[in-house]
Amino acid sequence: MSFWDNFTTDIGIDLGTCNTLIYVRGQGIVIDEPSVVAEEKGTGRVVAVGAEAKRMLGKVPEGIVAIRPLSDGVISNADSTEKMIKYFISKIMPRHHLFKSTRMKIGIPSCITQVERDAVIAAALKAGAKEVQVIEESLAAAIGAQIPIYEPAGHMVCDIGGGTTEVSVISLGGMVVTSSIRTGGNEFDEAIMRHIRSVHNLIIGQGTAEKLKIQIGNATADKTIEKMDIKGTDAITGLPRRLEVDSVEVREALKEPITKIVEEIKKTLGMTPPELAADIVERGIVMTGGGSSLKGLQKLISNETGVPVILVERPLECVAVGAGQAFELFKDMNSNRQIYANLNN
Repeated sequence: MSFWDNFTTDIGIDLGTCNTLIYVRGQGIVIDEPSVVAEEKGTGRVVAVGAEAKRMLGKVPEGIVAIRPLSDGVISNADSTEKMIKYFISKIMPRHHLFKSTRMKIGIPSCITQVERDAVIAAALKAGAKEVQVIEESLAAAIGAQIPIYEPAGHMVCDIGGGTTEVSVISLGGMVVTSSIRTGGNEFDEAIMRHIRSVHNLIIGQGTAEKLKIQIGNATADKTIEKMDIKGTDAITGLPRRLEVDSVEVREALKEPITKIVEEIKKTLGMTPPELAADIVERGIVMTGGGSSLKGLQKLISNETGVPVILVERPLECVAVGAGQAFELFKDMNSNRQIYANLNN
């Protein structure tokens, strides 16, 4: 008997614009790969998925296309998304078990439409899951960050993903206030690309912009000015060219998308009931998601809101972990509610 035959397998998935993470109950995070699929044109045959496919972005020969099947946190290519989920699941568990007893809970942005929700569920069911549920990303992130969401107290979570940022106030197991915008880590990269082209007439790819963001990106002024050499295509001559970029310039490029996120947090705080707002001032804002790792962002949000900000230890993993753990957590919560209901009858 294999590990997979012992019990129903609960799987939590963070189906992100940039990365897909999969959590399996009893094993933890088992997949953390880019959300990219490379296919043959015409036939649709999968050539590569994940990290291998990401290396092909912008470099594939004629006849092969490398794409991100999700955009702004929602499915933009259902067929490729299904193939991607099926590939990742096949890497971690036997095919025969997948059809027997696999339950998936997938994190989704609260801002998506019912049609977009249905597309996520349909893709997972076609990939072979027995049961599929969705959960709002900020609620999943809160569970993954080990926030005691069932307390009668306010907890604010800001989850900055690749395509969306979701800000929610959670109390007694539910979201009291929530808001979501389609701005995230991808918008950071695109802002850097636009700035470099506008100021230096240099065209760079998203991969280069992402390296700039990670290596020298900063949301607040730093005492040390860091520099980085990049390569791109001259927008005027069409020839390859090198350029040295410093952290001050990258910070300026990131100003617009970061301001959108800060304003969304302020707006959500303004919509929060006073008693819960008082809890948040005391407990702080919890930051999750890959985009929250940007240097100086924690300090900037705290300065702008006057509220302490806590960055969790593994921000990228929170949604997937929380989605997977939600099956048992919600079951316990429902059991308690049933006890209370019996007492009141």
